[in-house]
Amino acid sequence: MSTPDADPGLDDLLRPLAPQVVGVLTRRYGDFDMAEDAVQEALLDAAAQWPADGVPRNPRGWLIQVASRRMVELVRGEQARRSREDRAAGLEPTDRLTTPAADEEDAAGRDDTLTLLFLCCHPSLSRPSAIALTLRSVGGLTTGEIARAFLVPEATMGQRISRAKQRIKASGVPFGMPAEKDREERLAAVLHVLYLIFNEGYATSGGPELRRVELSAEAIRLTRAVRATLPDDSEVAGLLALMLLTNARGAARTGPSGELIPLAEQDRSLWDAGAIAEGIALVTAALPRGPVGPYQVQAAIAAVHDEAAMAGDTDWPQILALYGVLEQVSPSPVVSLNRAVAAAMVHGPAAGLRLVDGLTARGELKDHYRVHVVRAHLLEMAGEREAAREQYLLAAGRTASLPERHYLTLRAARLGAKPASG
Repeated sequence: MSTPDADPGLDDLLRPLAPQVVGVLTRRYGDFDMAEDAVQEALLDAAAQWPADGVPRNPRGWLIQVASRRMVELVRGEQARRSREDRAAGLEPTDRLTTPAADEEDAAGRDDTLTLLFLCCHPSLSRPSAIALTLRSVGGLTTGEIARAFLVPEATMGQRISRAKQRIKASGVPFGMPAEKDREERLAAVLHVLYLIFNEGYATSGGPELRRVELSAEAIRLTRAVRATLPDDSEVAGLLALMLLTNARGAARTGPSGELIPLAEQDRSLWDAGAIAEGIALVTAALPRGPVGPYQVQAAIAAVHDEAAMAGDTDWPQILALYGVLEQVSPSPVVSLNRAVAAAMVHGPAAGLRLVDGLTARGELKDHYRVHVVRAHLLEMAGEREAAREQYLLAAGRTASLPERHYLTLRAARLGAKPASG
């Protein structure tokens, strides 16, 4: 949770507490929707009061007390507006939950972050709704922050979050970890949502910014929280490794004016060596444990890139082999497109272009701008400057990211110029 002028240190304290307090109130009162609203108000109170009054001795306990009072106010307001005495009665906590001992246990007790993540990634929700709800309820971001990150009006995002909470309520799912038979599928959904949040932060899909650092950082923080609860899960470790290894290049990915710098041209001295070392250690430990999943394989590919001191040192045969494994573990057109690039780096651009042509012949990614980017890159490698220029321009016209559009247009312009003689 943050406000425009929030103290970064206070922000770092409040973010991990937000889902814990939402979990306490949801367990205590049985209404996730109202619990989430009450906690958001308590977080705003903390952001306003703590800088002046000091951080309380027990920040979690303070938030639980304030959010509980807000919860009672919300219940009473609902009762007055809609005459829903039965609803208010149903939200009254039991004696067990309101005893001092229970309050003390909640103030210092268990962390419900993973349970809340499972709830926000409920299978009845669309991926955009699950992402928005996760960022608000588990990440503690305000609706306005989430709306700005995804370039939609705040009212639109508010409606999306409200509908998501109502859908969860209508499903009747209790607050708690899913049954053992459903847990693996639900965990896969949680990891996928975190992966999408990270990707939107690292490579923003639209607008003037190439990156939204706060989103990728939040995805890493939440994935760390999942791993703290499930330390032996290889795919959780693989996802965290993938995020760290990818995010480590972030500072080198943009130039002084915010322009995109491709991987092969980046100043690798700017890469985060600590994050790379942690990511490599995670994936190295995870792969032998098995079973091997897509996040582990993608992390292994990222590790090969990060281990190369210079672009020319990249072990492309190993990357090509790993993409072959990834196609077996988690086939998708995007994976096949990336394998085409690796094949071109090992066997030459003609080999990569044949794979791209095979993809588009099957109707896969036919009009996606990434196909044109890859085809342009491979045609440029093959010395076909005019054909490459046309593909760069097609890609530029199809991307919603302004920095990418600028980069692709410049590439096309450079190819349109006559090559230097002599």
